[in-house]
This record gives sequence, C-alpha cells and structure tokens, in this order.
Amino acid sequence: MVKMITFKNKSIPVYLAYDHSEYLDLLNAKLGEMSLQFDFYKKWKRIKSVELIRDVAILKYTDGTKLYLEVS
Repeated sequence: MVKMITFKNKSIPVYLAYDHSEYLDLLNAKLGEMSLQFDFYKKWKRIKSVELIRDVAILKYTDGTKLYLEVS
C-alpha cells in the first residue's frame, strides 16, 4: 500500500508493508520531532521514498543509501 507524506514542502511516497495507519501516525510524530534538527532537514531534501515496516522507517536516498529510523 502506498501513501504520500508531506514534510517541509516535499511529498514523498511511503510504502506500507501492512495496513497499519498507527505506524504512519508515529512516523509523522517522529518527523515533527526531528524537524528542529538542521542536519536531518538537509538530508530530507535527498530522500526518494520511505518504506515503513512496523515501527521502523527505511528512508531511501537518491544515491541508493538507506537510513533506518525507529518511529516508536
């Protein structure tokens, strides 16, 4: 299942492994917490997509690297 998330004026597809919208809400809350970190904001500009598996978000960058983020 694919949903779009908008953060800092950029829309990115979020691929959900299961239909658990509570994990998507947790991801939104975690992104809100991290919005004050300048380093994360710079990295957010290069993110191509997000894969959400339970309470772990895998942020995929345009160069092929991945960042694993625990959202709980």
